[in-house]
Amino acid sequence: MMGWLGRMKAEFGSSFLWLVCSIYFTQGFRSFVWTAISYQLKDVLKLSPSASQFVVSAAFFPWSIKPLYGILSDCIPIRGRKRVPYLVFATILSLFPWLILGLTESLRSSHISLMILLIVQNIGSAMADVVIDAMIAEAVRSERAAFAGDLQSLSWFTMALGGICGSLLGGYALTSLQIETNFLLFSILPAIQLLSCALVDEIPASAKVFAENELSKISQNKYSMANGNVRTEDSLSPQQSGENEELHEKMDTNDAVVVKPANSTFRRKKNQKKRKKRENILKSDIPERHRSLSTRSFASLKSAVYSLCHAFRKPIILRPMAWFFFAHITVPNLSTAMFYYQTEVLHLEASFLGTVRVVGWFGLMLGTYIYNRHLKQMRLRRILMWTHIGLAVLTLLDIVLVSRLNIQYGISDKLMVICGSALADAINQFKLMPFLILSGQLCPPGIEGTLFALFMSINNLGNTLGSFLGAALASALNISAESFENIIYAISIQLFSTFIPVAFLFLIPKDATGIST
Repeated sequence: MMGWLGRMKAEFGSSFLWLVCSIYFTQGFRSFVWTAISYQLKDVLKLSPSASQFVVSAAFFPWSIKPLYGILSDCIPIRGRKRVPYLVFATILSLFPWLILGLTESLRSSHISLMILLIVQNIGSAMADVVIDAMIAEAVRSERAAFAGDLQSLSWFTMALGGICGSLLGGYALTSLQIETNFLLFSILPAIQLLSCALVDEIPASAKVFAENELSKISQNKYSMANGNVRTEDSLSPQQSGENEELHEKMDTNDAVVVKPANSTFRRKKNQKKRKKRENILKSDIPERHRSLSTRSFASLKSAVYSLCHAFRKPIILRPMAWFFFAHITVPNLSTAMFYYQTEVLHLEASFLGTVRVVGWFGLMLGTYIYNRHLKQMRLRRILMWTHIGLAVLTLLDIVLVSRLNIQYGISDKLMVICGSALADAINQFKLMPFLILSGQLCPPGIEGTLFALFMSINNLGNTLGSFLGAALASALNISAESFENIIYAISIQLFSTFIPVAFLFLIPKDATGIST
């Protein structure tokens, strides 16, 4: 383990690895503070399950527009830099809402202001997620491509560790601390993330372009020299001679592209004057270059949007993405209603529910292991069909729980909740893994990052709309913190809806597996 981390440190640098780990750990540890949000909405604001789920769903909407952050970061540099400034801005957005909620009682006591602050916070978190993914993709290019899997493994491990710690500590913190204290404690992590941004240096985009141009010139001149077309300063124009002499000051002598003749003292003085004159002209031309940079940024932005739309319109991409989106919006999400039922009727403590989420994280990792070990070569249609059958079985377990049949057979409520959570996260991973694999296989070269972010946004948007549907269903059935008489009908509707996406599995490529499409 230490040897592996040592190789990663030697290849990428400790500051970059620390930044990656801090961001992903913070993303996972968010379960710590969102547990507090759930109790703030239920116990302090006294919202109904449908209203509470509406607030949470709206707060997570920024995760549905992730391609926007990627396009902005790719096409519009800030002071010549594409990543670190956006990461700093995103971290500030994710930091200050928690400080405000922790320090200002009036704002956290209103569901409108609370929702707005949570939306701002999620904009920052989603933007940071997109930017760090782009930085990882850039870091493993060319000669470091062999470390791509290692860097992704480190990222997922750190996020899982953060999720386990956040879920475990979040429930126990609520039993001994005030909710606002949890907000302030969590703000420490974004603050550390903000300080970590200062440790990473990014080469300005203009400097990268200049370096690429100069390397291209050097390669061309070396090619000319290799073919006997050596140019001396006597054969160059005065302006070219001055430019070459300036390059000599910047480059090592081994990369020199000009063979200098003897007795060129007079010419060097003459070229120095011409170089000073050229620098003055360049200084006076700065506004024009800024306009050119703006034009290039706009053209790049336009090209990225066009390529994205053109690729997404292809049936091989549109049809499977439509299925995953449809599979989310047809099944109402009743997680908030079940949370209210577990706390108000079953009287489960916050510490126990935190432990349940930890078990869910282990179930997620178990599902990932089973898929990679045994299901990679199975057709995706078959995997997704059995996944929805498994989700239907879990919905039946919820019906058993709310109808209290488990008590008649001597099965405790806590055991039902723990097993249901672990199995739900494991089975949902059987649905997420095909989505991730299919998304990676369908991305055409050149726009992989942005198109993959679009796929993830479609998945997130489907989840959000499914949550809105669940909130509407709970409201229509008058499910509240005091009345759960109709919750069994809501779960029954959810059970029926689980089978609807199975009828549309023809949208998934017939021969697609976890290895190839």
